[in-house]
Amino acid sequence: MALLNLKSILAVANQHKFAVGAFNAIDSNFIDAVFAAAQQQQSPVIINVAEVHLKYIDLEPTVEYIKKKAALAGVPVCLNLDHGLTFPTIERAIKCGFSSIMFDGSQLSYAENIAQTRKVVELCQNYGISVEGELGAVGGDEGGALESHADVALYTKVEQAVEFVHETGIDALAVAIGNTHGKYKGIPKLDFERLEQIHQAVSVPLVLHGGSGLSVEDFQKTIQRGICKINFFTGMSQAALQSVEQDINNTELDTKYNYYLMMMNNMQQAINRTVAEQMQIFNSINKAQLYAGS
Repeated sequence: MALLNLKSILAVANQHKFAVGAFNAIDSNFIDAVFAAAQQQQSPVIINVAEVHLKYIDLEPTVEYIKKKAALAGVPVCLNLDHGLTFPTIERAIKCGFSSIMFDGSQLSYAENIAQTRKVVELCQNYGISVEGELGAVGGDEGGALESHADVALYTKVEQAVEFVHETGIDALAVAIGNTHGKYKGIPKLDFERLEQIHQAVSVPLVLHGGSGLSVEDFQKTIQRGICKINFFTGMSQAALQSVEQDINNTELDTKYNYYLMMMNNMQQAINRTVAEQMQIFNSINKAQLYAGS
């Protein structure tokens, strides 16, 4: 199946009231685990490659690997540049064949965020690539500290969301409603009323960043209020690290010739289980069939 852009993959999710998980790819172990989960669960999936991770990733070969996996997966796949920050990286992603660009102008002034996001939209329109913008500031720092918290003063404002969508022409909007990148420091408290107001006011699907650490009930409430894409990475990373730590301390494994390969296989299985669990929570299980003919 050919890659779908974000607009196409989220249109179905929006219509049928589920969210598509956006899971970060940092190496073949993560990529294989996510694709296996998507195939097992017959779920659409978004593969994220974050600009902040490019210092660890050889982008072009990684993208070719993802595209080959997508062509054979038999489920809907979108390839998304996650938190694109610079135009050279965005241009590089376009050249590589990404089907979606998430431009993060949340650290800019409101006016500059509009101007830069609109510029990205105009560039991507020529290639049929969708664009996700971000308004407000999600807690924490993508690629920063493990734990973080949200700042109410930086939550997405409803009136600005309406103007932002209209002025930029984006296909999806990432909102700040108390969500944070990394592990939430303390007990998460999302502003569901604000989310509902934004949902009623704007015409595009909404996106939740910082999904790790939220409860099942929190996720379900956000989906009921317009969230169609949920970014999830920290939980995958933690599952992988816990698996490796457990195997390193396993005295039975360290006598095996294939010790390292067994560790990597166990790590993949841990990531796979985590992703599959999130797909169930996001209600995307068996939704691949809804994309027949896409």
